[in-house]
Amino acid sequence: MPLENRREVLLSLATAADRLGYDGYFLPETWAYDTTVLLAEAAVKTERITLGTGILSVWNRSAATIAMAAATLASVSGGRFVLGLGASTPQLTEGLHDLPFSAPVPRMRRTLEQVRALLRGERIPLAVTTGARPLKLNVPAVPDLPIYLAALGDASVRLAGELADGWSPFIYPRRCLVEGVARLQEGAARGGHPERVPVVSPSLPAVVSEDPARAREGAAWFVAFYLVSMGTLYRQSLTRQGFGKAVEAILAANAPKFTGAVPADAEELLEELIVFGTPSEARRRLARWHEAGAALPVLLLRPNLSVEELEYTLDALRPRDAAVRG
Repeated sequence: MPLENRREVLLSLATAADRLGYDGYFLPETWAYDTTVLLAEAAVKTERITLGTGILSVWNRSAATIAMAAATLASVSGGRFVLGLGASTPQLTEGLHDLPFSAPVPRMRRTLEQVRALLRGERIPLAVTTGARPLKLNVPAVPDLPIYLAALGDASVRLAGELADGWSPFIYPRRCLVEGVARLQEGAARGGHPERVPVVSPSLPAVVSEDPARAREGAAWFVAFYLVSMGTLYRQSLTRQGFGKAVEAILAANAPKFTGAVPADAEELLEELIVFGTPSEARRRLARWHEAGAALPVLLLRPNLSVEELEYTLDALRPRDAAVRG
């Protein structure tokens, strides 16, 4: 979760997920710790779990720096690393990195193509300083390192289908997943590999409690936080997908002060976006995402939970067929 800044908790979460049989552990980079450094520490403290960035912004680093970090993490983890990239949000790009958020899809394409080339051991295809001598990395090539792309709009989802190994939508309604897969297929065809469509790996806020009302309150906080406090990107995306009235209801319920409320007439967004409820209810809601086509859903947890609360959530939603290691 972006607001989580307890380094020791983030690392204990990685080791707990490794022990409980989860397939992957992904960290977003926002305005706190350097995610690549934390993942390197997690790599030496875990044994088998995949580690990934979920996501690194294409505005935060140059393509070369991203490729160097990816190659390093692939080496430190023994090949367990997945590189997640995305455009992030205008608020974060402009408000923290002091860069204009413009033409995000071309920026993602250029970054992904340059990172791919560098990881293959090739010279970087220069796009700006085209008169310079292009260089390559002085590390072993990792051409098969998976790259996932966060994408919401049709053009960026097609780009994921064309160039990426995985698609990582966020605040993306479950019922729209089939449409997203169709855009992935269009991109895969454009990329010349119609038979190879990226892994569908949505990021899903998850709130589990024995008290259904408390779980619903946590789910509402997630939806309200991202629609009210994280700029207009997610509002616009959901409005395009037919949830404009629900978005407006949430904005009204949190004005003039943020309360974390989702009114009854926006209840559908909780069901479409969040995995929540008692353990059995949350597992049923997670199963619906698998049924809708999500191959590797990633659970986004609330900040400031105790270690016990985090372990409770992980245990409630862990793969039922996974063996728990001591």
